[in-house]
Amino acid sequence: MGYKMFFHRSLPLGVSMFALVPVLVLALSPPWESGRRRGELFVPTSADDAALRRRIVALSPSVSPDEARRVVYTAYMTGVELRRQWRVVWLPGVQNLLVNIGARKGGLCFQWATELLVRLDALKLQTIELHWAESFVHTGAEHNVIVVTARGQPFEQGILLDNWRYSGHLVWTQVAMDPEYHWKENKSEAVRRLERAREMASKRVGEHQNKGTSN
Repeated sequence: MGYKMFFHRSLPLGVSMFALVPVLVLALSPPWESGRRRGELFVPTSADDAALRRRIVALSPSVSPDEARRVVYTAYMTGVELRRQWRVVWLPGVQNLLVNIGARKGGLCFQWATELLVRLDALKLQTIELHWAESFVHTGAEHNVIVVTARGQPFEQGILLDNWRYSGHLVWTQVAMDPEYHWKENKSEAVRRLERAREMASKRVGEHQNKGTSN
C-alpha cells in the first residue's frame, strides 16, 4: 500500500514523481506552515486547540466538553509522539516508501489511524463515539482515518481526525467537507483493530510476566 500512495494521496496538488520542481516546492513549503486552514482542512495549533474543541462540543448538546478536550489532546499528541518515534518526513508518500523498504517502523495511513483509535478508545469516552473511516477502499489510493461523533450520531455528521496527511501534524474537518476524500464507515474494521490491539497488549503483558518469573 506504500508505493501507490506516493503517486496519489501524498501529493495534494496531483504532482507526478517526474515533476521535480513542484515536488521540491511542496517539500520546502509544508501546508501546515501556510496557515490554520487549507480549503476545508484545518490544522490545530496546539494540543488544546479551541476551534477543534468547540467543533466537537457542537456535535451535540450531549457531548462532554471535558471529553472533547481529551480527544483533541490525544489526537494532537498522537501525531507529535509518533512523528518523533517513526522519524516521519515530508512528504507522506516518502515516509510510506521508507516504511516499505524497511527504513522506518511506521507511518502508513492505517498505522496512524490504528494508533489513534487505540488511544482514543483507552479514554473510555461516554459521550463521544469512534468510527473507522475509509476512502478509495481496495484501490491504490486507499486512506484510513478516525471519525468522532456524538454517541449515537450518524457517521456522516462527524469530525475526521487525520494524522497521516500532513506527516504527523493533525488535520481535521467535517466528514462531508473533505476536499480530497469521500469517506465511508467500516464498523467491523474498528472492532477488528481494537481486538487485535488488545490481544497484542495482553501477549506483551504475559511475556513480561513470564520473563520476570524465569528470572
